[in-house]
Amino acid sequence: MLLPDQIEHYRALMQQQLDEAITALELADQTNSGTVQLDQSRVGRLSRMDAMQQQAMSQSLRERLLRNRRRLEAALERVRNGSFGLCCRCEDELEAVRLETEPAAPFCADCQDEIENKRPR
Repeated sequence: MLLPDQIEHYRALMQQQLDEAITALELADQTNSGTVQLDQSRVGRLSRMDAMQQQAMSQSLRERLLRNRRRLEAALERVRNGSFGLCCRCEDELEAVRLETEPAAPFCADCQDEIENKRPR
């Protein structure tokens, strides 16, 4: 079982990561999210396809940032409700090394592997 000071350590770490994710998301929203137009004075030698590819990459980044923000918010909610450090699937304790590398991890390594490989428990 995690000690209160360990939980506070992870809570502070996740809050910092959440703040960084929100800042990155705001920045991503400001860049390359508008309609792609062929404006040679603005785009220079880039083709419309290059601009569209850049926009798709920006949208993909934005989606990853949103997923990360939701994971961090969910983990912080688990801290608040007292279930942080337990697997959301099997309710076993999460490994310390797992929390150190990914404090917002919702599943233990075994359950995560089963989910990724779509194997039943």
